[in-house]
Amino acid sequence: MRKLLIIDDERPILQMLEISLSSEGYEVITAENGKEGLKIFEQQAPKLVLTDIKMPEIDGIEVLKRIKSIDNEAEVIVITGHGDMDSAIAALQHGASDFITKPIRDEALILALERARKKIAMSQQLRDYTEKLEQKVEAYTLELRQAQEELIRTERLATIGETVAGLAHYIKNILTGLRGGMYMVNTGMAKDKPAMLKEGWAMVQRNIQRVSDLALDLLRYSKERLPERTVCRPNEIVSEAVELFKERAAEHRVKLDTVLDPNLGEAYLDRDGIHNVLLNLISNAIDACIYDTDTSKGWEVIVKTKLEQDADMDETILFEVTDNGTGMTDEVRTKLFTRFFSTKAGRGTGLGLLNTQKIIREHGGEISVKSKVGKGTTFSVRLKRDIRASMPPGHTQAGT
Repeated sequence: MRKLLIIDDERPILQMLEISLSSEGYEVITAENGKEGLKIFEQQAPKLVLTDIKMPEIDGIEVLKRIKSIDNEAEVIVITGHGDMDSAIAALQHGASDFITKPIRDEALILALERARKKIAMSQQLRDYTEKLEQKVEAYTLELRQAQEELIRTERLATIGETVAGLAHYIKNILTGLRGGMYMVNTGMAKDKPAMLKEGWAMVQRNIQRVSDLALDLLRYSKERLPERTVCRPNEIVSEAVELFKERAAEHRVKLDTVLDPNLGEAYLDRDGIHNVLLNLISNAIDACIYDTDTSKGWEVIVKTKLEQDADMDETILFEVTDNGTGMTDEVRTKLFTRFFSTKAGRGTGLGLLNTQKIIREHGGEISVKSKVGKGTTFSVRLKRDIRASMPPGHTQAGT
């Protein structure tokens, strides 16, 4: 950091400065005009430059501008004539480190050079610190991501272990239902009772469906899977999911409606995964109304979408499913995503919300829940909308 380029068209001053500053330990390079000085700067890249302002052809201000355009961290000290304050101010405005007036005093010049060297050293330290900090942040981010993934795997394995322990009771209930249905079917056939036969067969079908649901939920939860993203329209996914529940909702006097943000447009998501998330949340919301003991209510489930901006000004999609059904206590709410747990008194596998959370996490999103006993529940899902990062070149159509 002691390599110093001196540019001055007055050779006696140039020689005097070379002798004086060499004795102070600087590695001095000289140039007798701006053009030569710039050429030397490009070749040798000194961090310290001392240049006169008043020079023919290329003056000191132009030299300063070009040096800063090549290396903004180079420190340039300009030499001005006594009383030429306008030139000094212009030089400072263009990034000069300092200015020295003629006649040059050694003390002032040495101090100006020392200040410039300290600025270079501080800039280098700051750059080194920033680079190290970025490396540390990158390393910590990687460690955090790996720890998070490991935690998710650990939680999933723990949940599967708890599920296996809980399955015995659940399967026992299914078997009891199947045996009861078979008994009614056999009795109805033996005694020629069509009503008993029909009811028994319905029991068998319900319990076969419970076995199917359980097996599928276990497979979905245990399988590692990356989202298969396509360009799609979230509002269309919501509309399709809601349409599948219209009949069931109407059968139980539950009003099922949507509030869709018209500005949402397209997003880059795993269409099937988000469809499954919505199916599970809507189904749970309708169940919360069906099993609500307050029959004075006008039950309703509302599915909402909204385009939001997060703290980083990135666009985020909000999916919200709200019901005014039974609601849940804080204790129940804290158990929803932590272990094999169902609020449906044997009617659910306890894995639906875990699969929902898994799909959302695979998308890098988040799910939250608010609930009040007797008032209802709202599930909120937030996912990044950004469709640019992985879009195929020239792809403009929504996925189907």
